[in-house]
Amino acid sequence: MQILYDAADALFESQNVSDDALFSVISSDDEKFREYLFEKARSRAVEIFGNKIYTRGLIEFTNYCKNDCLYCGIRRSNKNALRYRLTKDEILECCAEGYELGFRTFVLQGGEDPFYTDELICEIVREIRSGFPDCAITLSIGEKPRESYAAYREAGADRYLLRHETINPKHYSRLHPPELSLENRVRCLRDLKDLGFQVGCGFMVGSPYQTLENLVEDLRFIKDFSPHMIGIGPFIPHTDTPFASKRSGSLELTLVLIAVLRLMNPRALIPATTALGTINPRGRELGVLAGANVVMPNLSPVSVRKKYSLYNNKICTGEEAAECRGCLARRMESIGYELSVSRGDYPG
Repeated sequence: MQILYDAADALFESQNVSDDALFSVISSDDEKFREYLFEKARSRAVEIFGNKIYTRGLIEFTNYCKNDCLYCGIRRSNKNALRYRLTKDEILECCAEGYELGFRTFVLQGGEDPFYTDELICEIVREIRSGFPDCAITLSIGEKPRESYAAYREAGADRYLLRHETINPKHYSRLHPPELSLENRVRCLRDLKDLGFQVGCGFMVGSPYQTLENLVEDLRFIKDFSPHMIGIGPFIPHTDTPFASKRSGSLELTLVLIAVLRLMNPRALIPATTALGTINPRGRELGVLAGANVVMPNLSPVSVRKKYSLYNNKICTGEEAAECRGCLARRMESIGYELSVSRGDYPG
């Protein structure tokens, strides 16, 4: 047992341990040790960020996707999905409402939808940049050529989220269709970083066929890649996918991994995701208490929220933006934190 506490202390002091030690930490089910790990991660986050939790206004602007990833509810083969696209004006209206509520970061997330050409994405980004010059603009729209990323950056985008999902090639191939490759996903991440974006990667916890060894590989990749943002959350199946009968990922393991990621990457921006809140009513609070420091209330129009269905039973699909923000503010206050109205940039 002492080896676990030694590993947690080493992570706190030096931000690194051996792969064997990482395996021991994430495979432990000892509750006292987990609480010790969470306390270490929480204290590191508070040391760097204080009790501020950064907010990102999420705008899910299209649920069309050309890809057919086996875990995703908006995969192209899902004929039951009720498809939608927001216009540029609708996106700008979401930003205006979010700005009034205090948001200073907007996250435009969608499937890989060819309708939104590079020209249209750049036009949207430029108008957001012009209308809200003090705000950060984050894109999460999948794999693109380097020249597309360069155009988005030139237009004014600051950040880009692209989960790698798994760094193990065999595991990657079991989650994605043959036309998608881990090699290209990693190429995208490296291009984004090279172009000056603040970059986020991450993975699902408990995705089908995932092993603890895979998770250690992911932790090592993230440490080596040193992203600005790290997004992880539990796998939750969607009814209309090949993984409909698979079991959801573990809350406990997700929290342990958040804590380990905080200790290995102390300055990273790590969200307590909606998926955490979906598998447990206090999931987002528990995520913050394990070292997370970002939440992402939904600014999308209520009329489309249920349609952006990546997984079953997603929470907050019926709330107005102000309700989402107010609810999260109260939740964070209940555990001694407060929502920040700043852009919440990577601290460097």
